[in-house]
Amino acid sequence: MIMRPDSGQSERRRIGERFDAAISYDTAASIQRLTARRLLERIEEAFGEKRPGRILEFGCGTGALTILLHEKWPEAELIATDIAPGMLTRAHARCGDGVSFACMDMADPEHADGVDGVFDLVCGNLALQWAENTDAVLAGLAGRLAPGGLLAVSTLMAGSFAEWRAAHAAENTRACIRLYPSFRTLESGWPNISCEAGETIRAVGRWSNETILEQTGSGLAFLRGLRRIGATEPHSGSRPLQPGIMRRVLRRFDESGAAVTWDIAYGLFHMPAGCGVFVTGTDTGVGKTFVSACLTRAWHASYWKPLQTGLAEEDGDTPEIVRLTGADPDRIFSPAETFLAPLSPDAAAKEESRRVCLQKLVLPQTGPGCPLVVEGAGGLMVPVTPPDAARGKPGVMMIDLIAMFGLPVVLVARSGLGTLNHTLLSLEALRLRGIAVFGVVLNGPLNPGNRAAIEEHGNVRVLAELPYVGSVTPESVEHMSRLFPNREKETWLQNG
Repeated sequence: MIMRPDSGQSERRRIGERFDAAISYDTAASIQRLTARRLLERIEEAFGEKRPGRILEFGCGTGALTILLHEKWPEAELIATDIAPGMLTRAHARCGDGVSFACMDMADPEHADGVDGVFDLVCGNLALQWAENTDAVLAGLAGRLAPGGLLAVSTLMAGSFAEWRAAHAAENTRACIRLYPSFRTLESGWPNISCEAGETIRAVGRWSNETILEQTGSGLAFLRGLRRIGATEPHSGSRPLQPGIMRRVLRRFDESGAAVTWDIAYGLFHMPAGCGVFVTGTDTGVGKTFVSACLTRAWHASYWKPLQTGLAEEDGDTPEIVRLTGADPDRIFSPAETFLAPLSPDAAAKEESRRVCLQKLVLPQTGPGCPLVVEGAGGLMVPVTPPDAARGKPGVMMIDLIAMFGLPVVLVARSGLGTLNHTLLSLEALRLRGIAVFGVVLNGPLNPGNRAAIEEHGNVRVLAELPYVGSVTPESVEHMSRLFPNREKETWLQNG
């Protein structure tokens, strides 16, 4: 929906005025406090062991999420913003001087005084539902992310307050509250980020949802609660009900149990940390290094293998890439961690009484116009670190590193019998994590049937089919690299 600037600004001004007038906001904001904690849990999981240096919060209200963010990362520079100055005053009183506050319209984050630069985390709790154009707001907020940064939001969905709406419908009238998008609508939209080169890339992320049932006590208490939090801005074209009709609606609501549903959506989106792809496989030995060499040659790319195991038996993949591509050594980055045993990174580290240091796994910076090919170790569910039983946290898997880096995936698979199950399961795992898939590469004897099935059922493109190569040489890599799509035609690779 395209919004006229004047009407949108005036409506947001009215919403801000309602929130400013909500003096007893905190006494009726239990759901806001609950969703703030749930959102923070998701943010913590997304960051893992990393720590954000700069945080921008939009629609902070009286600071339910703000105080949680400050307690979690007290050393971070935190700027909390809201369209309502009165809310900022209350949030400041609640959070103290360790947080900076600024007035900002979430629909126009580029023109807010006191909000400069880019941020490692941009987040907002139950504020996005007030946007007239959700996609445009998300795109503007995503534009404030640093490379590798995270945009995290919670918002109301279409099922919210269904019981209140049903009580109105039973009296042949409509509830004078806003309409919210469905989960499917939210999923179909995605934050698109404009880059300095003028291109647009798609943020990497996903939506999840939960339903919260609130026992309001009565319809009158529910309505008063909405008014206390300033959330009674009606949808366009609605009119207040006559007192007699409202009394009947309240009675209907009370007779139904006086409970109300809040349908909450949580969206988490990563700004890609750099320009390039992450090469992984459906299994070990499927040809990841060969494909990585072809991509490095085809795109004149840089190469990085963050975790290298098996050095007791071979020299490793990095020198092999140099041999096969003839790439300038300045474009080939050394592994962050190396191990002797030919095992998973976690198991190989244990053999040496070590543990993979996640803080070392930072994407190397490449020059302008030079994408980065990152090669993983094994498949998606290969262990990188062990579970942390003391903190109740699972171990880090290869798929977690992919999500952390935020690069789209090139999935390498065998072309023959059995590949459909392995490939489709891998694609499903990536999509459940909100990881973008750049494409699939089939390695081995040509199999048109498997290619067609993977494209159809996996809803993905096959980038290339690489026929069997008896001897992997610089000449065979140069020849096979011609089968890959041209870099200049790929949006993800133009923004280096």
